[in-house]
Amino acid sequence: MTMFVHSSLVLAAVVVAFAIGKKMKISTELSMFLSALVGLAVHALLPKGVDPRSPLPFVEMIRHVIEGSFTYFDVCLTFLTATFFMMLYKESGGVAYIVRCIVRSFHAHRFVCLLFLTVLMLVPGAITGSGATTVLTVGSLVGSVLMTMGVPEDRRVALIFLLAAMSAACPPINLWAMMAAAGANMPYVGFGAPLALMSIVGALFSTFWLAGRGKAIDVEQALKELPEAPAGWNWQRAVIPFVVLIGLILAGRAFPFSFPILGLPLVFMISAFSVIVLSPIHLRIFAVARQTVENLLGLVGAMVVVGTLIQVLALSGARGLLSLMVVTLPLTVLFATLWIILPLSEGVLQYAVAPLFGVPLIMLFNMLGLDPIVSLSTWSVMWPVGDCLPPTAVVGRAAVMELDYKGNYWDGFVKAALIPMLFILAVCTACMVYSKELAAVIGG
Repeated sequence: MTMFVHSSLVLAAVVVAFAIGKKMKISTELSMFLSALVGLAVHALLPKGVDPRSPLPFVEMIRHVIEGSFTYFDVCLTFLTATFFMMLYKESGGVAYIVRCIVRSFHAHRFVCLLFLTVLMLVPGAITGSGATTVLTVGSLVGSVLMTMGVPEDRRVALIFLLAAMSAACPPINLWAMMAAAGANMPYVGFGAPLALMSIVGALFSTFWLAGRGKAIDVEQALKELPEAPAGWNWQRAVIPFVVLIGLILAGRAFPFSFPILGLPLVFMISAFSVIVLSPIHLRIFAVARQTVENLLGLVGAMVVVGTLIQVLALSGARGLLSLMVVTLPLTVLFATLWIILPLSEGVLQYAVAPLFGVPLIMLFNMLGLDPIVSLSTWSVMWPVGDCLPPTAVVGRAAVMELDYKGNYWDGFVKAALIPMLFILAVCTACMVYSKELAAVIGG
């Protein structure tokens, strides 16, 4: 049996196992884990040629499963600690205080109010890398303000989803770019400017397309809908945790030879400690930590399982087969289809698409003389757009549940989001085509 046939059969087994798992209504994470185990078993049973390394003992199979599960351990730590920081900040009343200040100060200026609400929506996802965290921390509060601004329900939910998706794409933490870069042995450096350009442009277009017109804010009604911020909050308390966070991140870059390497998880924990110190109320730290883990269990589980699946695909040659299929496509075909393929694949596999398709695409674009950093940045903004698509639809479902949406998912929410989604994908495609020229202007 040739390696091509062997890898094809393993890949087919993985796809069938995943499809059966989803058909039986098993969660996406367990379906991916099941497909990884089936792929490993098929690889072990099928003939692998005369290579003396071909035999795969049971202990070695277990090693690959465990080793793969730790592939994105650092990303999981970053994810958990960043979300813990944001959940503490919300629990302390900081988010409610900021939203109330924005409404009270700028209710007469719709443009400025929308601008500040967009920035507020981008911050949680930019810090944590999770659009779901954005929805859970500030989604309902911003949704209440949008309702008092006369934004229809369909557009309101669509906007919360799109801003959450763009917040996940926004630097400094973009999990798709981090995972694909790690798979390609590429440092996660230089992504800030291209990611910020595309995600912020996409967020601003979405905001003013969906909510740019409407009635003036009923400030009394808006303040009545929003939760009260605890007494003792002021702008100094609200800003200091983010000053600590940004200061620690920038200090490592400004003084690389004298400032200790803290790592993002420790930076987020120090920032969380500053929230605890500054909070005017007593925080239920362990309850918040438990709630954080419960909220992120599915996403962290997905990253753990993705590592195992990628390890099995690499071991069996199926990952190389997929890479070969991608890199042999004509460049014009890639340019014409990636804006469809990437969001759809995100809806099916979530974060697994980043190392699965991102790594071979990085190699291909680099070989063709296109800028790999800008190119990966474009894909990393396209992927979260697909987070409203089945079977996963993580962020889309979160937005629907958090805002208690009663309309039709496809004819209402998704249809309202369609034009901003197409705009974001078009901008990313243009940046991808001219990645070399863009890198010369903004760096990359």
